[in-house]
Amino acid sequence: MITCVVDYTIDAAKVAEFERFAQRWIELVNEHGGTHHGYFLPSEGASDKALALFSFPSLAAYEQYRQLFGVHPDFVAADKIRDDSGCVLRYERTFMRPLLPD
Repeated sequence: MITCVVDYTIDAAKVAEFERFAQRWIELVNEHGGTHHGYFLPSEGASDKALALFSFPSLAAYEQYRQLFGVHPDFVAADKIRDDSGCVLRYERTFMRPLLPD
């Protein structure tokens, strides 16, 4: 299993738009072979940080999912939410492997 951790810098004034973007990506990851573990958003005070965690059975499965970016109409529409609203200022992806309880 491989887990993708996405570290977002968001526009703190556009959290509602980010939530709409995030909800759609949760659905898309789950529909296309992954397991989305959720987005983690600021809860108190002013913050411009958010995280997303989702897993795929393998890097090959993740790469198959990534081939849909910019091509599949649902993926294009989800990215349009981000692009039109400007809710995401930047993001960085890191791949990790989980160490789970025995």
